[in-house]
Amino acid sequence: MSVESSEHALSAEAGEEQDSVAAAADAGKGTTASRLEEEGDVAADYLEELLDIADIDGDIDIEVRNGRTYISIVAEEESAGLESLVGQDGEVLEALQELTRLSVLSATENRSRLVLDINGYRKERAGHLQKIAEDAVASVKETGDAVALEPMSAYERKIVHDAVADLGFVSESEGEGAGRHIVVSAD
Repeated sequence: MSVESSEHALSAEAGEEQDSVAAAADAGKGTTASRLEEEGDVAADYLEELLDIADIDGDIDIEVRNGRTYISIVAEEESAGLESLVGQDGEVLEALQELTRLSVLSATENRSRLVLDINGYRKERAGHLQKIAEDAVASVKETGDAVALEPMSAYERKIVHDAVADLGFVSESEGEGAGRHIVVSAD
């Protein structure tokens, strides 16, 4: 076999290998999408059963985006029952989200990163967190001193970290457990 034909054969083998790697990646995406859809279905069934037991009216919406399942429970009319599932400062919502994740883990044997929202609480809270980030950055600009924020959940810290980064500043999480909080600084 000539050098030229062996180079061509090696090149063809490399191309086939790249194609098989790409096909495996595409198959993995399909698997991930179907896994997330299954996760959403399991979570919706769990939450629907919970709503039935508590005799609370609400519609459950499932959305898969950015590699995560988002579950929303909404009511057409103002429902005190749904508000009680949010609780003070979203504490009940956080607990319910963790219970839903455990239900998914139990049914699928896969850890879940699903996000649960009730009556738009998380969307409203995200706007509030954006304002907190902007105020912290303004304070750092004015004084030059780092600003420590109140403790918040990992999901809320992520929102604040992203907002601070978008404003061109630095944020770090400090502390442990329920006391974990963000410190915003210029560098």
